[in-house]
Amino acid sequence: MTTVPQPERILVRGVNWLGDAVMTTPALMRLRQAHPQAHVTLLTPAKLAELWRGHPAIDAVLSIEPEEGLLGIARRIREGNYGIGIVFPNSTRSALELFVGRVPKRVGFARPWRTWALTDRVPCSHRKITTRKRSIAEIRRLTRDEPTKPRQTYLASAHHVTDYLKIVQALGANPEPTAPIIPLSDEEVAAVRLRFDAPVQQPLFGLNPGAEYGPAKRWPEERFVEVAQSIAKQINCRWWVFGALGDVAVAERILSKLPKGAAHSLAGKTSLRELCACLKACDVVLTNDTGPMHLAAAVGTPVVVPFGSTSPELTGPGWPVGRGHELIPGQAPCAPCFRRECPVDFRCMRSISADTVVEAVLRIYKRRHE
Repeated sequence: MTTVPQPERILVRGVNWLGDAVMTTPALMRLRQAHPQAHVTLLTPAKLAELWRGHPAIDAVLSIEPEEGLLGIARRIREGNYGIGIVFPNSTRSALELFVGRVPKRVGFARPWRTWALTDRVPCSHRKITTRKRSIAEIRRLTRDEPTKPRQTYLASAHHVTDYLKIVQALGANPEPTAPIIPLSDEEVAAVRLRFDAPVQQPLFGLNPGAEYGPAKRWPEERFVEVAQSIAKQINCRWWVFGALGDVAVAERILSKLPKGAAHSLAGKTSLRELCACLKACDVVLTNDTGPMHLAAAVGTPVVVPFGSTSPELTGPGWPVGRGHELIPGQAPCAPCFRRECPVDFRCMRSISADTVVEAVLRIYKRRHE
């Protein structure tokens, strides 16, 4: 006998990148408010599964293993007997997973090649048009002909957080944005402090010089060093240098230029959950616009962020965007360009001085300890 799907068993197809995952948390919390009795399962890449441990918006997690095929995922979805499916990613594959998984009600943005796989199609956000990559020819023209033109800005309503809220609004959720949140226990923070020898009484600053998207997002390495050196002279502090396995070399280079014992590299040494705890342990985190930036803000740690090729209005942390943080947009007529690599002289990032960032870090630190 066939089991009838229960409408209040909800499956949410999560996004594939850390920063984007953090930005879905306001929508997930609004979904929980609108459907307090529902059993909500998050389908997420295995690399992000730890992020959702104990999250109040989620009842269960289904991990997608690397290289797992569409049919295998669909089979597991069918076994869950879900009545409603929410598709956060814009990909065709993510919509197909729920379609082949026979979820009767499937909600997501109407996108080319996948609209037929959805039962409830949410009109696509205008952000997809306004955030187009600038062409190399356009960038060269702007830097040559309009060198003093200010960088382009956007309305708060175009922020990525609002996209996910529009999707859950189709299920009766409140679309009003809130700040992303990742809950963490005191025990988790105490454990990483002990593991990496960070006394509670000593000021602790985080430094995250990487950005997986590409070099256009990365403030120059030497300026991270200048900031850490300057602050270490003013405050008897410790620096934790964060990063993935691919950032080990840059972390070690930065470490070699800082006072001995004043810094420790955590690059490639933490699980995702430990990274959350390490970021929460910090007084302030200096970071590029990347996943750990969103993560630090979501666990409650203020961040200082140089923005170059991307836009603080679209991907900045917190809500309202930047509240409690210091977001520093570089000035260039071609910014933001949304490219992975700069085709000219990287003037957007180079326009942000180390002194400006030092002042921002100290401003936040003093505000937290007044």
